[in-house]
This record gives sequence, C-alpha cells and structure tokens, in this order.
Amino acid sequence: MIQGYYIERCIILRDNRSKLIEKLKEILRAVLPIILIVLLLCFTAAPVSPDILMEFLIGAVMLIIGMLFFSIGAEMAMTPMGERVGTTMTKSRKLLIMIFVSFALGFVITISEPDLQVLAQQVPSVPNAVLIVAVAAGVGILLVFALLRMLLRIALPPMLLLFYALAFALAAFVPKDFLAVAFDSGGVTTGPMTVPFIMAFGVGISAIRNDKHAAEDSFGLVSLCSVGPIIAVLILGMIYHPESTEYVPEAIPEIADTVELGRLFARGIPVYLREMALSLLPIVLFFGAFQLISRDIKKKTLIKILIGLVYTYVGLVLFLTGVNVGFMPAGNYLGQVIAGLPYAWIIIPIGMVIGYFIVQAEPAVFVLTKQVEEITSGAISAASMERSLSVGVAVSIGLAMIRVLTGISIMWFIVPGYAIALLLTFFVPKIFTSIAFDSGGVASGPMTATFLLPFAMGACNAVGGNIITDAFGVVAMVAMTPLITIQSLGLIYRVKEGRLQKEAGGYVSMEQYGDMDIIEL
Repeated sequence: MIQGYYIERCIILRDNRSKLIEKLKEILRAVLPIILIVLLLCFTAAPVSPDILMEFLIGAVMLIIGMLFFSIGAEMAMTPMGERVGTTMTKSRKLLIMIFVSFALGFVITISEPDLQVLAQQVPSVPNAVLIVAVAAGVGILLVFALLRMLLRIALPPMLLLFYALAFALAAFVPKDFLAVAFDSGGVTTGPMTVPFIMAFGVGISAIRNDKHAAEDSFGLVSLCSVGPIIAVLILGMIYHPESTEYVPEAIPEIADTVELGRLFARGIPVYLREMALSLLPIVLFFGAFQLISRDIKKKTLIKILIGLVYTYVGLVLFLTGVNVGFMPAGNYLGQVIAGLPYAWIIIPIGMVIGYFIVQAEPAVFVLTKQVEEITSGAISAASMERSLSVGVAVSIGLAMIRVLTGISIMWFIVPGYAIALLLTFFVPKIFTSIAFDSGGVASGPMTATFLLPFAMGACNAVGGNIITDAFGVVAMVAMTPLITIQSLGLIYRVKEGRLQKEAGGYVSMEQYGDMDIIEL
C-alpha cells in the first residue's frame, strides 16, 4: 500500500517536472529572441545608456519567471474556474440567472484587468472611475450577447458586423483626437486576467452541448467582449466632449548606480503586489460566492485552484513589474534613438521584427494557442497559430510606424482593415472566424502596452509628432491584423479540405486530419 502510494507520488512529481521544463522552454523560445534583438540594436544602431540596458535585462528575467508562474497558475486555477462557472450556470437552464451571472462575470473580470487602470490614465477629460465602470459594463453586456449567441446558436459573423458597424457609426461623432485611444481600449481590456477566464467560460458552456458545432462556438467570446470597451469609450467621448488631449509621457528614470537600480525595482514590486491583490480579489469573491451557492467543486480540486491562484498572483506581479519597470523605459528610449537617426525609416522594419517576436511573449497567447490545438484535435497547431499571430503583429507594427512618421489618421487603416476582416468571415469556416477575432484581443496584451506603445511614443516624440493621434492606436492595430492573417489560414484550410474531399471522394472533417500540420505559412 505504502509502496504503491510512493510510486504514484514519484510519477506525479516526474510528470509535473517534465511539464515545468516544457513550459520553461516555450517561454524562453518566446522571450529570448526579443532580448537578442534589443541587445543587437543597443550595440549597433541604437546605443542606450547602461542603466536602461540593465533595467531591461532585469525586467526580462522577471518576465520569464513571471510567465512561468502565470502559465502554471492559469492552468491550475483560471481555466478550471471558468469552465466550472460556465458548465454549472448553463445546467441551471434558467435564462435570467445565466444572463445575470454572465454580466456579473464580465463586469468583475474586467475591473480585475490591470491594463484597464493604465487605460483610465490615458483617456483625457473622463474621470477614471467613470471610465472603468463604463468599460466593465460594456464587456459585461457583450458577454451576455456572446452567451445568447451560443445558446441560440447564432452565427458569429453577423453579430460582429452589427457591433463593429455600431462602433464605426459612433466614431463619426467623436473628436478625432479621441479615436486612437478608444480603439486601443478593445485590446487593452482583454489581457492576461480576462482571456483565460472568459475562454474557459466558453468551453464550459459548450461542454453541455452535444452538437457538432459546440466546439466551434466555444470560441468567439473574447472577440465580442473586446468590442464592448470600444463602444463604451466612444460613448463617453460623445458625452464628455474631451477638449484637451495633450499627453505628457513619463520621464525615463536615470539610474546612477546599482543600489538605485535595485531601489527602482523594489519600489515597483509593492505597487504591483497591491494592484494584483485588488485585481484578483473580485474574481476570488465572485468564484467563492458561486461555489457557496452551487457547491459543485470537491475539496481536493478547490485546494488545487487556490494554489493556482497563488501562482497566478505571483506570476503577474513579477511579469508586470518586469515589463513596466524594465521594458517600458527601454522601449521608449529605443524608439527615440532609432527615429532620431538620419534614416528614420529604418524604424519600420525594426518595429516589424520586434512585433513578430514580442507577441509570442504575451501571457494570454499561451492560453489561446494551446486551447485551439486541443479543441481542433491538432488540426490547427499551436505553432501555426503562433506564426500567424506573429505575421499579423509584424504587419501591424510596420503600419503603426508609418503612422508615427507620417501622421496619417488611424481611420485610414482601421476602416479598410476591419472591412477586409469582416468580409472574410463570410468565406472561411466558422471556427477560423471565432479564433481570429479572439486572437486580436489576445495579441494586444501587456507586452504591447508596455513595450510597443512606449516604442511608438518615443519615436513620435523624436520626429515631433502628436503622441495622442500618431502613437496611440498601436494596440488597435495589433488587435486588427490577426483577424486577417488567421482567417487567411481558414481560406488555405478550405482549399486543402476541398482538395482532400475530391481525392477521398467524400467529406473530410478537421478531426480526420489528426496531427497533420495542414496549415503551413
């Protein structure tokens, strides 16, 4: 008996150790290219001061450790919590209860999103509390629509077309200096806290359905929820009529010695300890109340979820401290130096290379790509998803740098971009549309907000542009291009599916592809 228990514990520890090593390898593959690119720039075209370089390197180490803890925590806590809430709520079969829980979940989870606090500071003339409540309500309402879509089995493309048409209609009545920040809000509020929970919530709802489209419909919640903040911020822009849109970026800290460098990070850690505690508290209270009512989770599973929440907390504290204290100054300074070169246009290809790799370091991207691979039985591999997202973000950063250098309005990119993306929804398999629009919200997370946005702001400052109109909008651009690249994969898939059907003389489903890498760029 004792020997059997000991063997079982050894097997569990060995499996856990192998999973940990695999996760660490994935994170290193995602982060090391960014570090190498920045180091190459620092020692060649864009010299930076040693203190900023040290801030960046320490931030990179904290980012790696933080992502490791977060990925473990999300797997242990956020995903099971979301699935349990979705499954239990749907089993009740009471529509009013489902609507109330969905709205409350969307509201609470959005208030918990750390990037929302950053967004609130950037929106001029609108009180922070008003903006936070409005955005959270926007996500809650759109999550209700996403729930009704799944329950009533409504196709995603018409709903996306409806809500984006509403957003662009509202944009016509909002001051132009307000537009970039408004469209940024959609990507900012679907970050590392929101995405794992909402995606798992969708999986939980679809789990009680036994039709063939249940797996497809589990995606698309993030895509609808990301429209809510855009509409909410645009409405606030119409109500408050912001006159002053001047934005003064934070000064880059100058460090005299290593002791001061240590103090810089030491001052940052308590800030994010408090911020993440306040962010996680609504989720814990919501799930605790839900558990008291439903009593659906066994004690052993509950303990595992609590341990996972601790991992999530520690991971996000380390991650946010690393990117905000270490990455943000480096991004801003690099943007200034590169855009200040005689050949400022070089910032376009450099930005594209950074964008290609940086999206792979987004915490929520790990959650999305793994879930897509599992739901599609390997037909859409995690590697294919990562490559598609990287290509999309590289293109978006290239376009964003063109905006910084030329001052072209964001609407010249956003309107045709979303028009193409929405048009593609009528020609690709439904699951690709759902995944593509989810990917847009996932790709535009904290790495974009704390490195790419400061990078664009620094470049804009160097060329004498307007930061509000020319630099802001990077997040919106990053959220838009994956919609096109992922759906382009859907077109490739449809062509290959048709070819295989002809060869096989019948229907070929995604599952029949098995582990074949059918999608290669």
